[in-house]
Amino acid sequence: MSSALRSVVAHGRSIFRTLTLASLLGGAMLLSACGSKDKDFYVEQPVEPLYNDAMDALGRRSFSQAAKLFDEVERQHPYSVWATRAQVMAAYAHYQVNEYDEAILAAQRFLQLHPGNKDAAYAYYLIGLSYYEQITDVGRDQRTTEDALKSLEELVRRYPDSAYARDARLKIDLTRDHLAGKEMAVGRYYLKRQEYVAAVNRFRTVVEKYQTTNHVAEALHRLVECYLSLGVSTEAQASAAVLGRNYPGSDWYQDSYNLLAGARLAPAEDKKSWVSRAFSSVF
Repeated sequence: MSSALRSVVAHGRSIFRTLTLASLLGGAMLLSACGSKDKDFYVEQPVEPLYNDAMDALGRRSFSQAAKLFDEVERQHPYSVWATRAQVMAAYAHYQVNEYDEAILAAQRFLQLHPGNKDAAYAYYLIGLSYYEQITDVGRDQRTTEDALKSLEELVRRYPDSAYARDARLKIDLTRDHLAGKEMAVGRYYLKRQEYVAAVNRFRTVVEKYQTTNHVAEALHRLVECYLSLGVSTEAQASAAVLGRNYPGSDWYQDSYNLLAGARLAPAEDKKSWVSRAFSSVF
């Protein structure tokens, strides 16, 4: 079981333990709604037994059933404290059966109605996870990846000391690496087609926005290739110099050094170059 799944399951159990003994006894006196057909969810029921039935379904890993019951708690008893709990638990149940859009909508509705609730960090976490688990390979559109990054960064910004922030930070790093990989793939495509200006723009994005990823050394080398092909030797030399200063033992630096040597040039720092300025602000 992943750390993310353990976190959401543990949180669900903690909410379950907050139920009062009276509510548990009341739920035991009724037939479980978990075996009902969909039309039975619209039968008016007392709020506590209905919520308990939803938690029972959750405990049996009947997540679709649980999601419907939690939604029903909110529909039938919108102004009760149980409705507040049901919103975030519905988001979790939807997430468990890969109904990510529904999970995101439920969590967002919870945050809109209860922004200061103690479970707000958990709701942000579910939103981030729901986007994160929809990330596709770098050959496809990365809008979901960008949404995942924004959501996870929002969680860390708002709740840096929460139980979910550590996992969110790890996923932020992976998400940024994924986005950098997409830029590299497009840049290589343009480079292969000898569309050097378009390729430079992609590799520059990696260098400026994703300096903590594993793609930067290659991006700098590709910039050397592009600038030499464009005849902009000073930028090629500056890119190679920054590459050598930050990744001196890498194969990418050796390749760049050889390219420059073949053109009777050598790596040379240029403080006016954008690449030198980009790295001086970080390293």
